[in-house]
Amino acid sequence: MNENAALRSYRIDIPQSDIDDLHERLGRTRWPDYPAGSDWSRGVPAGYLRGLADYWANGFDWRAQEARLNEIPQFTTTIDGQDVHFFHVRSPEPGAMPLVMTHGWPSSSLEFLEVIGPLTDPSAHGGDPADAFELVLPSLPGYGLSAPVGEPGWGNLFRVAQAWSELVTRLGYERYAVQATDAGAGVAGMLAMIDPTRVVGVHLTGTTAGMPFGPPVDVDSLEGDDRERAERYNAYQQEGIGYLHLQATRPQTLSYALTDSPVAQLAWIVEKFKEWTDPSAELPEDAVDRDQLLTNVSLAWFRQAGSSSAHATYEGMQAWKQMLAAQDSGDHSWGDSDDEAPAGPPTGYAVFAADTTIRSIADPQGQIGHWSTFDRGGHFPAMEVPDLLVQDVREFYRPLR
Repeated sequence: MNENAALRSYRIDIPQSDIDDLHERLGRTRWPDYPAGSDWSRGVPAGYLRGLADYWANGFDWRAQEARLNEIPQFTTTIDGQDVHFFHVRSPEPGAMPLVMTHGWPSSSLEFLEVIGPLTDPSAHGGDPADAFELVLPSLPGYGLSAPVGEPGWGNLFRVAQAWSELVTRLGYERYAVQATDAGAGVAGMLAMIDPTRVVGVHLTGTTAGMPFGPPVDVDSLEGDDRERAERYNAYQQEGIGYLHLQATRPQTLSYALTDSPVAQLAWIVEKFKEWTDPSAELPEDAVDRDQLLTNVSLAWFRQAGSSSAHATYEGMQAWKQMLAAQDSGDHSWGDSDDEAPAGPPTGYAVFAADTTIRSIADPQGQIGHWSTFDRGGHFPAMEVPDLLVQDVREFYRPLR
């Protein structure tokens, strides 16, 4: 076997010097003189962030979280020159279906911790053992424990999808299921195209009503819940994509703040957990477990993933612009052909309370058979409402086994 194709056991062991450095930096944070009130209209309030940073420094126990993570079987492998980290959790049930779950920004595979048990061992969690999965949870290159990236270009989601297909091959799976959110949903869609004979189905969450840099959604053509989702999406386009403009255009300038200041990295991520989670949650920790949130933030800090994931966003947007330019010039090699596209694996959507996914836009031909909506949860359902996500994944894949 090619040495790079080997699956290497991995154990997380952040050097104590890095933990000490984090605490020292948090202790000497230079806070802004102008606090700008206590609401979130201008960004993360200083009073709130001070309290969370203090807990990060003096209450949060990284070593305890690290020990918990090291109880989960995990590996690295090198694909196309890039080290990829993944959790691989087998099921006690014979014949369990392999399921590749892919996170998005600003997260990592740690997002799925709360669904590992119910998905791999349903009978131990009040479920039907026939619904069991074996989980493959990779971190996108430049995120989490797949950071750092060795070279530019891993923001291209097609390249990531090719890497995931190779990973599944190395694990010996002949057919597999896919579940993904946010940027991971883009990877999932491409997996269905490049690996249609092995991908059993694609289950998506965390998608939106349209491209952030595209035109606003025509709300007058919609009614009810879809109209409300479209209004929220249009408001997000106007007021909520400052982060995306920066990452898509000037990632290197942003990288200095995210690499040098843990409070900057904390604010950059926490703001999205406020804005994208269940609307009924007043604070991020009302929507997700505070320690799980800070474990994700800590990993981004220790691995300098704030910088590399920003560059991945930039590269992804460059690839998207190239695709649009090719389509405008009549080049159909990107898949925008006038010929009818072949039917791919079945696709299912789960739309949670904070999501802006609209069925008539996502499925204009009415080809999607599984479409679930929930009045709880948001952009991070595996962290916010793991029970609902597990339930929907089981239901979608039950007839596809």
